[in-house]
Amino acid sequence: MKNQATGIFYDGNSSVPQEVVFLFDSNTATLVFEASNGTIYQWKCSEIVFEKTGSKLSFRHKVEVSQNGYTTDSKFIDEVLTFTKKKGQYGWYQSLLDLGTTIHLGLAVVILAIIGLCYLYAIPWVAEKSVVLIPEEYDTKLGDTFFEQNVIFSSIDSSKTKALNEFAKELKLNNTKKLKFSVVDSEIVNAFALPDGNIVVYTGILDSMQNYDELVGLLGHEAAHVNHRHSMKMLCRNLSGYLFVSAILGDVNGIMATIGNNINSLQSLSFSREFEHQADVEGFNVLVINKVNPVGMTNLFKRLENKNYISVPQFLSSHPMTEDRITFMEKMIKTKTFQIVDNQTLKNLFQKMKK
Repeated sequence: MKNQATGIFYDGNSSVPQEVVFLFDSNTATLVFEASNGTIYQWKCSEIVFEKTGSKLSFRHKVEVSQNGYTTDSKFIDEVLTFTKKKGQYGWYQSLLDLGTTIHLGLAVVILAIIGLCYLYAIPWVAEKSVVLIPEEYDTKLGDTFFEQNVIFSSIDSSKTKALNEFAKELKLNNTKKLKFSVVDSEIVNAFALPDGNIVVYTGILDSMQNYDELVGLLGHEAAHVNHRHSMKMLCRNLSGYLFVSAILGDVNGIMATIGNNINSLQSLSFSREFEHQADVEGFNVLVINKVNPVGMTNLFKRLENKNYISVPQFLSSHPMTEDRITFMEKMIKTKTFQIVDNQTLKNLFQKMKK
C-alpha cells in the first residue's frame, strides 16, 4: 500500500526548504521522495526518527542527521504512525507525547514529588553516611579555622577557662578525641562545640546555672556533638542540598562560597532534631556515669525555656522543642537507675567560674 503527501525537505547542505512529494510504501517500509536537484531518496523506516508534534509529523535520517523534513497531511501521518506502531518502530518519546496532558501533569507531579523526597530525605541521609569517608583531619582543620578567625579574638576569661578545663578533667565525657574548653566573657547565653574538639562556653550561660550538675549536663551534651561529628554531618547535609539544587537548576556556581559560609557559621550551625536528641541522651548518660544528679539538665532546660528571663541559647533552640526535651529527660530520670554522689571538687570549681 502506498500513500503520498506534499511536505518540506531539508537536504543538510542548504537551509532552503524544498517542497517535495513524500511517497510512503508500507510493503517495503520505505519513504521515497525526490529532491529539487533530482536526487531520489529512499529511506527505510528503520532508518528514520519520526516525531509528531501537533498536526505536524517531522522525520529525520538517523545517520544523515542533517537531512530532515515534515508534512502536515493528516491521512499520510495516520498511515505512517499506524505502520510504525505495528512494526514496533514507534519511539518511546513519541509514545510519551501521545499520553496526553492529564498524564503529563501527573508525571510532572510524580517527578517533582520524587525530587522533593530526595532533597528532604535521601540526599541528607546519603550525605550524613558519607561523613565516614571524610578523614577526621578535616574536622580539625575546620574547627581550627573557625577558632582562629573568631573565638581567639573574643575576650577569653583565662581563669575561668582554667577552672572549666579542670572541671572537665574530673568527668568521664566518653569523648573520642581530645576536648579543649574555653570560657568567653560575654552575656550571650550560649555554648557550642567545634568539630576539632573545642568547646566554647559563654559566661552568660554559666551565670544562669545554679548547680554544677547543669554544667556537667551541658558539657556532656556538647561532647556528644564532637563525638558524633555532628558539625561535619550538618556541613555535608547543607553542601549536598546545595549541590542537588544546583544539579536540578544547572547552577554550579557558588559551591565554594557555600563551603566558606558553613565554615564561618559553625557557631550558629543548627543541628537537626535527631542530633540534638542524641546529644541529650548522651548528656544524660554522662551525668549518670559521673554519679551527678541528672535533674541538673532538666533544671537548666526549664530555666532557659523562660524567654522572659534569659534568651534561649542556640544549643537549646534548635529543632526539638525545649518542653519536649524536658519531658523526655523527666521520663529518663523516672525510668533509669542512677546513683548520686556529692562531688565537692566539681562544686568548688563550679563556684570559681561563677565569680
